[in-house]
Amino acid sequence: MTNKTTFRKNVYSVVAKIPKGNVATYSQVAAKSGSPQGARAVGQALHFLDDESIPWWRVVNSRGEISLKCDEHPKQLQQKLLENEGIKFTSKHKLELNKYIWNY
Repeated sequence: MTNKTTFRKNVYSVVAKIPKGNVATYSQVAAKSGSPQGARAVGQALHFLDDESIPWWRVVNSRGEISLKCDEHPKQLQQKLLENEGIKFTSKHKLELNKYIWNY
């Protein structure tokens, strides 16, 4: 198993633990996955995720914003999935991070 594969599995394991109604940042997930400087790699790992049971939509940037740039998972979809879990947005694609952040 390569380091990249191990890291992705760690990312998916961490993201799977984010509770409904909470979010984590890319940096949080990276640190919890064993690579504190790997926030961008978390984004890449989630881009390649093919398991819909893992709540990828619960990961946002450090400003509490949705930062997806992907046709398969547009910002509107991520926002809708989070709103379905009770998360409120203060402006377009931005939430109150301190209110919803996952304290693992």
